[in-house]
Amino acid sequence: MNKKLCISIFVTLLLSSCVAGPNYKGEALPNFDGREFFNRTPLSQKPLDVLSFGLGSLTKSEQWPTWIDNQPAQTPLPSVTDGIKVTYINHATTLIQVQGLNIMTDPIYSERASPFQWAGPKRVRAPGIAMKDLPNIDVILISHNHYDHLDVETLRQLTARQAKPPLVLSGLGVGELFAKIGISNYVDMQWGQSERLQGLEFAFVECRHRSGRGLTDQMKTLWGSFVIKSAAGNIYFAGDTGYGPHLKEHGQAYGPFALSILPIGAYEPRWFMKDVHLNPEEAVMAHGDLNSEQSLSIHFGVFQLTYEAMGGPAADLIEALDNHGVDAAEFWTLEPGEARTIR
Repeated sequence: MNKKLCISIFVTLLLSSCVAGPNYKGEALPNFDGREFFNRTPLSQKPLDVLSFGLGSLTKSEQWPTWIDNQPAQTPLPSVTDGIKVTYINHATTLIQVQGLNIMTDPIYSERASPFQWAGPKRVRAPGIAMKDLPNIDVILISHNHYDHLDVETLRQLTARQAKPPLVLSGLGVGELFAKIGISNYVDMQWGQSERLQGLEFAFVECRHRSGRGLTDQMKTLWGSFVIKSAAGNIYFAGDTGYGPHLKEHGQAYGPFALSILPIGAYEPRWFMKDVHLNPEEAVMAHGDLNSEQSLSIHFGVFQLTYEAMGGPAADLIEALDNHGVDAAEFWTLEPGEARTIR
């Protein structure tokens, strides 16, 4: 019986009922009806499903360890000009170094993925690279505004630690939150919109997910994935997504990808998570749909958000790769702080 996960879920729900993020205000768009954003295929989740999910964690969720120490990691280089270097830091946080630019994805260094730091999902592993050991960051990609992907305190620290603030890219409406915390160098993006910086192009693209930091701002800001076009090869950062036709479409439009960064965790129970989170088998399917030469696993083994065992995603990924006849070397599962170079 996992009372800790159940309490974490309910406390987070209670706290989130007292807070809310910004609401996008603008004219209707293909994915915005004037009030809320929506997916191409509507989500099947219903409001009471959250209650059933929380109650089920009492009897159906696996017990995680309280803490796991990381192995020592090498300090990242100040920059990389040849090829692509990626460092897995924790959860959905990676450091991508390409063409002299340092890019971070969904950075979270806080103890909890929660509105507050005294309750909610607590990390069981430290970030693999300490913040003091990070190089200067040029670009931060925020896939959506959930607490485990948009961590306000981490963004404040990353911005304050360097003289030139990083450019923060995210979906429509999210910038209102950045402005409230003193971040001015940001761009809100619609699906299909691109920004350029020093020879790199960053495209914000469709994914199947949702947004919200409280009960009153659900679906009021835009979620998405990112494509980074570089001379060393294109890079795909999924953030969070359920499986859908957008993956094959991105593979056709932007592939082949030298590197795809894909979530493999937080997928049980399937009846509740299938709309918005890939499971490992779907991640392998996404690897193929995207025409990815190399993929990297994220979104597992740091914060217990759902029912599966801590080691479940990595084990299920190995089985899925075998079932689909994909060489395990094509889909990395790295330790926090571990890095790989492509090309």
